[in-house]
Amino acid sequence: MNDSNINHLPPEAFSQAEVRTKQGFSIVWLIPLIALAIGGWLAFKAITEHGPLISIHFTTAEGLEAGKTKIKYKDVVIGEVEEIKLSEKLDGVIVLARMDKDTKPYLTEETRFWVVRARISAGEVSGLGTLLSGAYIGMDPIQEGKPTRSFTGLAKQPLVTADEPGQHYLLRSPSLGSLNIASPVFYRQIKVGEVVDYDFDQTGQAVEIKVFIHAPHDKRINSATKFWNASGVDVKMDARGIKVDTQSIVSIFQGGIAFDTPSTLDAITKVSDSFKFPLHPDREAATKKSYAIKNYYMMYFDQSVRGLVPGAPVEFGGIQIGEVVDFKLIIDTASLKVRIPVLVMIEPERLELYSNGKKVDYQSAIEERAKGNKRLIQEELLKHGMRAQLKTGNLLTGQLYIEIGLFPDAEPVEVAYENDYPIFPTVSTPLGKIAEDISKVVKKIDSIPIEELGEDLHETIVTLRATLQEFRGRRETSIRRFYPT
Repeated sequence: MNDSNINHLPPEAFSQAEVRTKQGFSIVWLIPLIALAIGGWLAFKAITEHGPLISIHFTTAEGLEAGKTKIKYKDVVIGEVEEIKLSEKLDGVIVLARMDKDTKPYLTEETRFWVVRARISAGEVSGLGTLLSGAYIGMDPIQEGKPTRSFTGLAKQPLVTADEPGQHYLLRSPSLGSLNIASPVFYRQIKVGEVVDYDFDQTGQAVEIKVFIHAPHDKRINSATKFWNASGVDVKMDARGIKVDTQSIVSIFQGGIAFDTPSTLDAITKVSDSFKFPLHPDREAATKKSYAIKNYYMMYFDQSVRGLVPGAPVEFGGIQIGEVVDFKLIIDTASLKVRIPVLVMIEPERLELYSNGKKVDYQSAIEERAKGNKRLIQEELLKHGMRAQLKTGNLLTGQLYIEIGLFPDAEPVEVAYENDYPIFPTVSTPLGKIAEDISKVVKKIDSIPIEELGEDLHETIVTLRATLQEFRGRRETSIRRFYPT
């Protein structure tokens, strides 16, 4: 059949073509899908394995280099510096660093960063390895605090990190002296801590010094512990010779602090890191007890106070509880009445007082005094027989002191006030008159010119001896005259 015949055939004479759509997955698409899956897995892995990007503000980028400088903790690399740029205010540099993902829990506002370089200070050399490997950024990870990604780097490497076992304590001193950051803290001439910080207190009248005591020596600290300044060389010369006291050569040049925990009758309690210890100027001052409460009283004695000087002790039962502060002479020209008020200071904390079986809380007394309540704890004792007497401390020098005692038979008195000072009742001292008389006798004996009397006696003896020799010569002459041989 030729083409002309085919054209004349009816359409029904031709078979209809059947169009079929291919079913199923073509293997051609498998390759891009696998590639997409691998890419997604790689992207997921890259995202999940990448640690956080943090920024650290340092004052300078000295020794730091992008792509090389590491961030280390305990000499383990936990991050790397990716970029370094100037801060917007040009007051430093911003270091962008990629951290390991495991460091996320430790990136808080308390975490600290610093640049580790070679450091040489008195008694300590550190970071020498950075001379060859280059500086790196140290990290002190701390979990406490809010999470953050922006930090301010420390200017210096901290002396104590969060993982260092031990405890911080606060010392309070009138001045800083020669102490500085890293000044050592000694216990029996062994270094057990260092000064980590200092600043003015809230009033600006004193300096608070923060020290860190390494474990296990921090267990030696309690409420009885005494701290003193161990800087320099303490030289004392007395009748027993020369005494030199120092802790170490480092403390001479750098300053230092020493502490001890003496045995005491006082109750010993543990202290927190916010407890403030006084920093005494030396060991001798540290061994003396210091008291916060100082009560002042006015005393009048009906006898001479000759031999009583400011600073003279005020004792109770042979234990000093205060001292004489001041006294003066008052004469009433009209009545010719003479009065000698003696102002004394008593530290009641030296006494352990009990009221109705309960120990008196002196801290409450301080708070009551701050509220304007001038009522004294000792007033009850004054009403019931506590009196003061003048006593002779030294019969030769005539020095006096004030002895306080209890006289149950004394007439009860109401405590009066003069110039806001309570008047402390006194009693006369019979022995005081005797001591005064003895002092007068000693003074008269001392005024006798014993040396002149001795010289006169010697001249008398010499004269008498010459007279006797002359008399003897005359007697022998007379004998020879009447009885010639």
